[in-house]
Amino acid sequence: MPIYEYACKACGHQFEFLLLPSVKATAVCPECQGQDLERLLSGFAVNSAEMSQARVQKARTRLAKSRNYVDKQVAEREHIEEHGKEDITEHLPRETTKGDTKLGK
Repeated sequence: MPIYEYACKACGHQFEFLLLPSVKATAVCPECQGQDLERLLSGFAVNSAEMSQARVQKARTRLAKSRNYVDKQVAEREHIEEHGKEDITEHLPRETTKGDTKLGK
């Protein structure tokens, strides 16, 4: 089922029209109900593994440069410097004599 893009020549409104095979309707401008329309060229989506990987890498780079991410990293580093690593190890599971683990104690 193709989706076509149109521009109304009367009012300039741009809209999309879903062409269903079972319905013989023609496109009409939703703003002015005009039928003098120009069909526009539509873009389409293309995807590949390489493109996906490139988008992920770009997003990771953008995240690493973001102010919130940098602030969080600095805060974590300062916390470790102030409180040492013993704070972190308190929250890790400890081994018991039978090999079972207990959280927090």
